Amino acid sequence: MAFECTVPAVPTVQQDDASVRITRWDFAPGAVTGWHRHGWPYFVIMLTDGILRIHDGRAAADVPLSAGQSYMRPAGIEHDVMNGSAHPIAFVEIEIKAPEALGRPAA
Repeated sequence: MAFECTVPAVPTVQQDDASVRITRWDFAPGAVTGWHRHGWPYFVIMLTDGILRIHDGRAAADVPLSAGQSYMRPAGIEHDVMNGSAHPIAFVEIEIKAPEALGRPAA
């Protein structure tokens, strides 16, 4: 089940080609991405300090992260993300569509 919220996070696609999709996500306090699944592995790089409240369909967990901190997740994991902070937060998400096009063989 996704988070209950009327404030959507705001995605701004910065690049979308055959190799990668780069999206900046801006969240007001309590804003959510909505329930979704990534078709490609992806990286998240925080632009601000904040708490990502991540719901995996069974439970929500608060993940405090600092500006500049990053993490990677594989494709296929269903989830919803909420800003659990009392202030706006932002991160950049980089989805890797074709690793071979970036000069690395596919895993």
